[in-house]
Amino acid sequence: MKPKILTVDDSKTIRLIVAKAFKPFDCDVFEASNGMEGLAVVAREKPDVIILDLTMPVMDGAEMLAKLKANPEHKNIPVIMLTAEAGRENVLRIAKLGVRDYLIKPFKDEMLIDRVSRMVELRSCQFSGKRFDDPLQIFVVDDKPAIIEQIRHGLSTTPWTLHAKSTPALAIEMANMITPDVVFASLSLPDNGGFTLRQMFKATPRLKNVPIFALSVKTATDEQTRAQQSGFAGIVTKPIDCEDLKAKIARVLNLDSSNQIFQMRDGVLALTIPASFTIGMGNEIGANLRSKFAEAVDSGVDKVVIDMSQVSGADVSVVKLGLAVAQTCEEFSLKQRMVGSDAISTECRNYEETKHWQFESSFEQALAALNGGTLAPAAA
Repeated sequence: MKPKILTVDDSKTIRLIVAKAFKPFDCDVFEASNGMEGLAVVAREKPDVIILDLTMPVMDGAEMLAKLKANPEHKNIPVIMLTAEAGRENVLRIAKLGVRDYLIKPFKDEMLIDRVSRMVELRSCQFSGKRFDDPLQIFVVDDKPAIIEQIRHGLSTTPWTLHAKSTPALAIEMANMITPDVVFASLSLPDNGGFTLRQMFKATPRLKNVPIFALSVKTATDEQTRAQQSGFAGIVTKPIDCEDLKAKIARVLNLDSSNQIFQMRDGVLALTIPASFTIGMGNEIGANLRSKFAEAVDSGVDKVVIDMSQVSGADVSVVKLGLAVAQTCEEFSLKQRMVGSDAISTECRNYEETKHWQFESSFEQALAALNGGTLAPAAA
């Protein structure tokens, strides 16, 4: 299981610093802006370590810590207290609260990682070093030709090569010649073929780390549970959503797809929402917003263009991403403009939160508006 780290701090900057510090490690970082929110996250996620600010509104760190210690389920969670005061009396007061360790702001990433690594095992992420537009070898093991063709068609816009086999034996034979990057194995193969294939891969040193996804009919919940318990990388349900399938491949291989979404153009950060936009893609973009914006700001950029011109309609997922972008722009004090068709603009006005958004018809017009000092209003 990945270690779970909770940071509780009313400073967005501190929460960003913490999230960035642990990005190279295989762990989940959760956030809360005060003690009350922190207790809710603790109850829901049961973190392995809590990084807790001492001074916060609503509920401060001392009160949250007291409530943690009073709860038998949570009292043993190690807590690292953050404080802006370095005086001896303050340090002694913190020690009496029962924390495992403390850090004085400002602190370096290395100091935080050192403290946390004493409490949980931190493992570096295994990045593939590959980009989304690099050639990949994709294996599909299924005895249903229609499923194979469906996946082949769905991946036709990528530079990836699909190798389809109908039995585990044929798939292993192929894997002896071509090492796959990802495998999709049907759970409906005769004689538990999908499970057998996974065992064969795990028993082969050269193939044991290849991620294997289970293909399953959506209603076959028992076999999906068994697959999850057996260690499959994930479940892909039939009928197959090929955009979701591509997103799963990108996620499991840690493919760098940022060059397709985030680009520097004429001195501004351009965020382009592709025509193939999906909810899963929106979640991926949203997860990278703060780090990408932080990099842009660090390099001197102060303007963002959100290009929706390729999107056919502003559904809830597009609006949700737009709101996240607008909020992040506000957080980093970035000027922003939207680009989209009249239809997109009209649809956005149907939502209360986005009815004040202003759209330009092209990137060039958005750039001109930004350079002229005109800001697109954020959500009301």
